[in-house]
Amino acid sequence: MENVDRLFRLYHQPLVRYLTRRLGDRDWAEEIAQETFLRALRQEALSSERSWLFAVATNLVRDDARKATRQRARLQLLAAEQLDRVQEPAVLSMERDEERAFARKAVDALAERDRLALLMREEGLDYDEIAEALQIARSSVGTTLSRARRRLAEHYEALQGGAEGQSHVAG
Repeated sequence: MENVDRLFRLYHQPLVRYLTRRLGDRDWAEEIAQETFLRALRQEALSSERSWLFAVATNLVRDDARKATRQRARLQLLAAEQLDRVQEPAVLSMERDEERAFARKAVDALAERDRLALLMREEGLDYDEIAEALQIARSSVGTTLSRARRRLAEHYEALQGGAEGQSHVAG
């Protein structure tokens, strides 16, 4: 595009002001504006110059925000993994094993229909498939699942409560 110099003179200041207000950081705003004008250079023609520039700048800000979110999530995951490695693996392993055992016992304590409904739902079966497999009305699948979840939580909490009582007696 041959008019980039004209575009820059006309729209640089308003674009940087907009981006600074949006981002709260003038340096970052300048970087986004610079990238926006670089993209304008690659265009053969722009029909609505100002709206095109502001739209591209807005999209670049969104892209940067998404990238920053992904980077934060990645850093948090790495930090959590590092923390797991630093903590005592044997203690964590024992705790996980104990939690798994409680969960298994709680599931086993459920009535068969409740247990099967929960396990089928966990495997991704929809209400129609669960109803057909358990030979119950589709309208009772939600109630069955809700009751099963409530009972599972009750059994699990009871098992944990019993274990905590035993650990206090032993300590």
